Amino acid sequence: MAWLLVVPVLYVGALPLVNRVEPLVFGLPFLAVWLFGATLLTPLAVWLAARGDPVWRSGGAGPAATGNAPEPGGGGADRPDVPEDLR
Repeated sequence: MAWLLVVPVLYVGALPLVNRVEPLVFGLPFLAVWLFGATLLTPLAVWLAARGDPVWRSGGAGPAATGNAPEPGGGGADRPDVPEDLR
């Protein structure tokens, strides 16, 4: 999961270092090129983090794909104030 820390570092942590117009890269300010590169590297960081997930490595489906994910808010099955069609 440490790979997910790459995303905020690229976007926020490095801004004081890259927030400048010069040098121009392909006619664009350096900051614009940096943000474009960070956008391209974000899926790679997420993929690397997913590779460390034991469920992903085993090829199994996660709880959301199998229908075993807990319902948000407890589901409302035991709450009389929740209408029947929303349970």
